[in-house]
Amino acid sequence: MRQALAKARLVTLVGVGGVGKTRLAVQVSWELRRAFPDGVHFVELAKVQDPALVPEAVATALDLHDQTARDATTVVVDYVADKQLLLVLDNCEHLIHACAALATTLLVNAPGLRVVATSRQPLGVPGEQVCPVPPLTVPAANEPLDSPSQYEALTLFEQRAAMVSPEFTLQAGNRPAVARLCRWLDGIPLAIELAAVRVRTLSVEQILNRLENRFQLLTAGHREAVPRHQTLRAAVDWSYELCTEAERLLWARCSVFAGEFDLDSVETVCAGEGLTSDDVFQAMIGLTDKSILTRVANGPRARYRMLYTIRHYGQQRLAEVGEGALATWHRRHRDYFLGLAEQSDAEFAGPRQGEWIARMRAERPNLWAALEYCLTTPGEIRTGLRLSTALWFYWIAGGFVREGRHWLDRALALDTEPSPERVRALWLTGWIAFCQGDATGALSLLEQSRCLAAALGDDMALTYALQFIGATQVWNDKPTQGMPLLDEALARHRASGRWTAPGLLVFASRAQAAAVLGDTETAMALLREAQTLCAPRGERWALSWTEWRVGLAWWVAGKPRQAAVHVCSALRKKQELDDRLGIAFCVELLAWVAVADGDPHRGAVLLGATERIWELVGRPLFGSPPLLARRDQARAHAREALGEKRFDSYLGQGAQMSQPDVIALALAEPAAPTPAPRPPAEESPVTSPLTKREREVAALVAAGKSNKEIAASLMICQRTAETHVEHILTKLGYTSRTQIAAAWAANDQQC
Repeated sequence: MRQALAKARLVTLVGVGGVGKTRLAVQVSWELRRAFPDGVHFVELAKVQDPALVPEAVATALDLHDQTARDATTVVVDYVADKQLLLVLDNCEHLIHACAALATTLLVNAPGLRVVATSRQPLGVPGEQVCPVPPLTVPAANEPLDSPSQYEALTLFEQRAAMVSPEFTLQAGNRPAVARLCRWLDGIPLAIELAAVRVRTLSVEQILNRLENRFQLLTAGHREAVPRHQTLRAAVDWSYELCTEAERLLWARCSVFAGEFDLDSVETVCAGEGLTSDDVFQAMIGLTDKSILTRVANGPRARYRMLYTIRHYGQQRLAEVGEGALATWHRRHRDYFLGLAEQSDAEFAGPRQGEWIARMRAERPNLWAALEYCLTTPGEIRTGLRLSTALWFYWIAGGFVREGRHWLDRALALDTEPSPERVRALWLTGWIAFCQGDATGALSLLEQSRCLAAALGDDMALTYALQFIGATQVWNDKPTQGMPLLDEALARHRASGRWTAPGLLVFASRAQAAAVLGDTETAMALLREAQTLCAPRGERWALSWTEWRVGLAWWVAGKPRQAAVHVCSALRKKQELDDRLGIAFCVELLAWVAVADGDPHRGAVLLGATERIWELVGRPLFGSPPLLARRDQARAHAREALGEKRFDSYLGQGAQMSQPDVIALALAEPAAPTPAPRPPAEESPVTSPLTKREREVAALVAAGKSNKEIAASLMICQRTAETHVEHILTKLGYTSRTQIAAAWAANDQQC
């Protein structure tokens, strides 16, 4: 595979299910990671069923949470165009055409990109290098077994068997049986792993006898006639038949989950019709012991997953029960995640905001599956509207507005009849369009919602439509048009007394209108009222946006230090919630504050950091003309104070910083002091306190290398590398490697 990647920019690993394509792709990409300065990114496509969402899955793997109205393919193309990175597309076979189309587009537009795909068939793209993945090596019949470790299949069997039976080892007494077993299983890793877990209760000879009987039944005794996909099917069939009845039922029912799932969801979705909750719990233990389920998290909420091959087998078993069985369990799956979404919607204006954002991000594949069920099943479209609108905070606060627009647009196009669900979907989609900087689309959708809400007599929907029309006008530099609408919406919210998280945002929007007009007093009064409402509820997200707007008001009033107080408070809340869009807004304004407060160096580093953040989250500052003008002013003042070369140098430093370090610098916390100034390129390196070797080590630290990796790169011992790093910290007065990285990462200049 390494040689293939050196010759071709697209390498596809092909082979039967369970042969180890993913394992090989992960191993080789990890070994080659140093050759790709912009990283190796793994895209797990087994969780994706809708071909239209393949680019979205790639964007997520690249950590792109773009908020604009651009399609996901354009976002990915723009990002990778000048990057040197490796993209691994895993499990392409069920999305072959979408993967082929995307790979072609990316490779044409990104000369530094390499793609590795795993699939049961080639993508069929020009220039593709196809690499068949062979099974693990097994000894031939009657071959001496004096060196069993030379055979991959025997080594894997021993490793997996020892995991369930620690005393198990390959020895003279069992080697022939293990070798024969691995030959019967054609060296397919998944089949070997499924068989190996049986050593907990059976000897190798017993496992072999039972498997041989299965093959003889399958092929009438002609083993050589069995293709490899039949080998795997036989191994999985055997594992299925050795399960208890409860385990079989649970295996089949769990196949409706996409990606990962937890015990609570399994107990709710899969219990009933022959399985009690206690049966589910015991069956989960059994399936985990048999390697049918794999635990994938060690946090407070354990999560599980099935390999793609195992899940597909379970769906086949479920379908064999009857056509209605698969639909029944898919509906129960949908009902569970609809209930979860509506619970999160009801609780989001409370103290569990961070928990809900994290939970729904983890459930993303299951949410996609539930939405797909709604929008492709007759009679379920209206429920699809309910689900897509209940997820508003996940789309907006979680940073997936483009994804939300995709599902909401689909649902609205499929159900055009007037209804409360449609009117809510219209104003939410309008809000999302506003977040994407699509003012025209936002106003169109919001006006439709306004008219429909009036016709239906839906007072709350009408209030939200007025609120977001007003907010859109303010962001587009029309505060005098937006302010009366916001005042009306605020009055309606106060009268109703029903404060939801979207409703609490009215204070932020109205405060921004006051800020633009220089009315700091009104902005502060709105903040105080918002704090009064948010504090007893434990609400932080809407409050943080109000605080940011008040910071903007102080900035406009020419008082940067007062602005910093409120923006720092907002940033701390956004950091807790991992609100990436909000973090970008806060760091941006704090960069302006630093420049205005006489610290252009720190301001320039923060401006560089925001360039990187906006690249990941989308259009800067929602494209607001007045805010973009102020951004340009801050950049111009910093450039004038520092000079062109120093300004560009500090921008580069900021662009290389991690998000935690950027936030610490923005908050002026001791953990991440401002990077020390360094000379521009034309200045003499003679003034540097570092030796030539120390400068080489510093450059590798800036590249993110560990002491062990630095030692390997410079062919020195690890202890010597550690000593060099200690000397660098001492000479420069630094306390962390992060500070070294911040001072070197922009380019190859010498300190």
